[in-house]
Amino acid sequence: MKSITINGSQRESVGKKATKALRNAGQVPCVLYGGDKPVHFSADELAFSKIVYTPNAHTVVIALENGETYNAVLQDIQFHPVSDKILHVDFYQLFEDKPVTMNIPVRLVGNSPGVKNGGRLLFRKRKLAIKALPGKLPDFFNIDISKLKIGMHIDVDKLKNDDFTILHPDNQVVVQVKTARTAILVEEEEEGEDLEGAEETTAEAGATEETAQE
Repeated sequence: MKSITINGSQRESVGKKATKALRNAGQVPCVLYGGDKPVHFSADELAFSKIVYTPNAHTVVIALENGETYNAVLQDIQFHPVSDKILHVDFYQLFEDKPVTMNIPVRLVGNSPGVKNGGRLLFRKRKLAIKALPGKLPDFFNIDISKLKIGMHIDVDKLKNDDFTILHPDNQVVVQVKTARTAILVEEEEEGEDLEGAEETTAEAGATEETAQE
């Protein structure tokens, strides 16, 4: 999985006044959990754009000015209810021998024949929660829908992998193609054409028999 580096400064004071002063200076107060003790630090708000405003999943390298570095994942983020400015960010420290839970984005690949025939594509789960060792975390799930016809679906059971555990029921539908009204009309028209063809064939056969009798 791709990693993004965030340069920060360790916080000596974590009180309300110090936190407010950080925010006024364009800094975001952060906490790193998961280690021996929480690590309080701050970073420039612009440093979070690549991990917050993106559909992709990333791990993070937190590089503090004192030379310490930590591998982590974004755990929680708080926004201002009006301005949407980032108020606080929580990270969780990664260890190579400890599994971590993370939401991984789903990408659809190919074109569904069911959609071409008038079906409706329903993308039920755009992200899937998984548990894996940091070195086994995938960047995303690629789901091939090139064989997905009307009435067909792909569920979690078809995405299982020995490298990770998907934290959803096996029968959880990720993507499916449902019948749309246009698809029903197309099918009815095709059935009608087949019926007309059969009637014409019957009529021609009857005319042939009458001619033969004459």
